[in-house]
Amino acid sequence: MKVLVAVKRVVDANVKVRVKADKTGVELANVKMAMNPFCEIAVEEAVRLKEKGIVTEIVVVTVGPTVAQEQLRTALALGADRAILVEAEDVTPLGVAKVLKAIADIEQPQLVILGKQAIDDDNNQTGQMFAALAGYPQGTFASLVKVEGGKATVTREIDGGHQTVELTLPAVVTTDLRLNEPRYASLPNIMKAKKKPLDIKKPADLGLNLASTLKTLKVEPPAERKAGIKVKTVEELVDKLKNEAKVI
Repeated sequence: MKVLVAVKRVVDANVKVRVKADKTGVELANVKMAMNPFCEIAVEEAVRLKEKGIVTEIVVVTVGPTVAQEQLRTALALGADRAILVEAEDVTPLGVAKVLKAIADIEQPQLVILGKQAIDDDNNQTGQMFAALAGYPQGTFASLVKVEGGKATVTREIDGGHQTVELTLPAVVTTDLRLNEPRYASLPNIMKAKKKPLDIKKPADLGLNLASTLKTLKVEPPAERKAGIKVKTVEELVDKLKNEAKVI
C-alpha cells in the first residue's frame, strides 16, 4: 500500500514573525524555515503505518521554491522513501490541491495524508479541495487513524467531542495535533536521506498553470496589547472594570 504525504515549508514555529516595512508580506530574509508542524504529524503517521506493516511505500510531495528540498530531505530522514518537489511560488491552496491531484493520478496512492492547515496562512483548505478534485472520501482533523481491510477508520476532533467515520480507500486524511508525537530524525537517517530519490518537476510537466487568482492588498501585525495592572482588592478590581473598562 502506497501513501502520499504532502508537506509545506514555513517559518519555524519558534520564530517571531515580522511584517515587512512596506506591508507587502512577512519578512523571510535570514529567517529559519522548517516543515509545517501539522505536516510533521502527517509524516509521522505514515511512518507508523509503515512500521506496522500496513504501508509499503511513503512518497512525500511539496509545492514550493527550490530550497524546499530541505524539508523534503527532513521527511526522508524521518522515514519516507522518496520525494517529489513541484517548483512554484505563491501558490494558492487550490493550486496545491490541483498539483496533488495530478501527482495522485500518477502515483495512485491508497491513502493521502496532509496536515490540517499550515501555520503561515492557516487556511485549512488544501486537504478538502484535493479530496473534492480527486473524488476521495475524507477524514479531517484526525486524532486517531486505523487502516484495515481496504478501509480507514478515522476519529475526528469536532466541536463538542469526537466523530468516527469509516472511509473506503483511496481516501484523504488531514491530521490534528493529538494524532501523534513526531519523532526526531537520527544522524544516520539524515545521512541516508541524502541518497534517497528526490524528483523535481515544474507545474507545466503536470499540465498545470498555477498562476494565482488572489492578490494580497496589505499585511499588518496584530494590534499590540496594553500592559496590564495589578489591583490590591476586589473592590478596586470591580471599580476599574465598571468605570474604566466599562465591561460591567
